[in-house]
Amino acid sequence: MGNSKPNDRAAASLTTCVAHVLGVDPSGVPDDGGVGLRQWLAGRELGLVPVRSPESFEWPGRFLGLPRGSSGWAVFFGVPPGVVFAPSGAPDATANPVLEAAYVLAEHDPARGIEPGGGGAGTVELISLAAEAEGPMTVTRSAEAVAGRGLRGDRYERGAGTFSNPDGRGYDLTLVEAEALEDLAASGVELAPAEARRNLVVRGIELDALIGRRFRVGEVECFGQRRCEPCAHLEGLTRPGVLRGLVHRGGLRADVLSGGEIRLGDPVEAL
Repeated sequence: MGNSKPNDRAAASLTTCVAHVLGVDPSGVPDDGGVGLRQWLAGRELGLVPVRSPESFEWPGRFLGLPRGSSGWAVFFGVPPGVVFAPSGAPDATANPVLEAAYVLAEHDPARGIEPGGGGAGTVELISLAAEAEGPMTVTRSAEAVAGRGLRGDRYERGAGTFSNPDGRGYDLTLVEAEALEDLAASGVELAPAEARRNLVVRGIELDALIGRRFRVGEVECFGQRRCEPCAHLEGLTRPGVLRGLVHRGGLRADVLSGGEIRLGDPVEAL
């Protein structure tokens, strides 16, 4: 521990603070302080919301703060805020410090949530791949799914996608509901199915119900990791209005558990 770098100690203390707020064992939470932690949270429909002006932030609830000059994060509470929990890596957190950075731990959609089970059964309406990040999507009638990688020939199967992460999960396969794209069009934002830049467009199944569950597309077994939310990057590649119109309806990120062929018309159903 004595040889730990300051940024390593900060990452570890952030993880410990997140675990404290959620009431879980820190050993089960990624301690990288970055992508791994955020993916772990995303899988639980949570996220770290950065505070724009941490030095003046007040919040009648728990939040995470990095005191100026400190090597570790602490949990704050109240107006004015004070430290209610400081891991061993942050002994220099004082009762009322000036904050250099702060996060609020928030649900992705407090009003909606995710209902377990259900989802029904659907069908594959479109299959599309892109060989390169930001490259054009190519529509095909079938594609080979490679376990632990994705659809053969797609940028994410090759580890070359915009958001590819060799240590991450949920990058193998992306799906979106045809109904979501139709509702987007009804709102005045036309987006061809392939332009959604998801591997599969499916109809007749609620993708949120597959989060945290195994499901099958044709003969291929998958696992739903988290929502594939839209972002400014997608809107930049398409057109204005896509981000707002697909919030919480951008689809599903999944792992491919077993290889096989995916074809148009294949059933999509939970296991």
